[in-house]
Amino acid sequence: MGPELFSIAGKTALITGATSGIGLMIAEGYLRAGARIVISSRKPDACAASQETLSEVGEVHAIPADVSREEQCRELIDAVAARTEKLDILVNNAGATWGAPLDEFPAAAFDKVLTLNVKAPFLLTQLARPLLEAASAADDPARVINIGSIDGIVVPRLPTYSYSSSKAALHQLTRHLAHALAPSILVNAIAPGPFPSKMMAATLEAVGDQLAARTPVGRLGRAEDMAGAAIYLASRAANYVTGAVIPVDGGLSTTAGIGG
Repeated sequence: MGPELFSIAGKTALITGATSGIGLMIAEGYLRAGARIVISSRKPDACAASQETLSEVGEVHAIPADVSREEQCRELIDAVAARTEKLDILVNNAGATWGAPLDEFPAAAFDKVLTLNVKAPFLLTQLARPLLEAASAADDPARVINIGSIDGIVVPRLPTYSYSSSKAALHQLTRHLAHALAPSILVNAIAPGPFPSKMMAATLEAVGDQLAARTPVGRLGRAEDMAGAAIYLASRAANYVTGAVIPVDGGLSTTAGIGG
């Protein structure tokens, strides 16, 4: 055993929602670890800007796609297949949230959030399966990494009913797909706690200091924390890990809880 146990050098990864927040953290981490990446997000301008910035670090291609739409999921995977014969890693990170008081929470919030947070990861995994199978080896299977949330593990204090439900569903989908796709494709999830991102901006502005203080490690998440977890799950070091949901939250959900 040596450093190569954690190596992802030379691997090809597709990362959705990769132009900001957690997706961008993983994208940069993968590039610095020697992987080739394809990034995707809904906005073409954001894709182009992120490609330009990330290309200073490594090989990156950008393919805009709204993965809440089935036809664009298909177009995205077709575009990836046109560039490469195999895909080592699929990171399903694109997501949405919605907050509103219980009595005002709209049914449309469930349609929007579950479509992007649950249906899209399933479709993309289904569609990318041939590319993932092509990359898989007995001693280094292909990987699917779903980005869940600690809100799918413990009850959040914010009225984000469709979001927390969708992340709990994604965690269970991860386990179900892990069973269905083993042994050639390993499927795991990361459940982030509080990290700086557009989705977390309002929460962190309101209670960021309290969250950091209540986290056992005493701080919010950093880019290297998320990149490290994603690199581990994509490397040979995680060859015996599938169907796992790994909190990356400084112990907030597992030892401290988020209530109070």
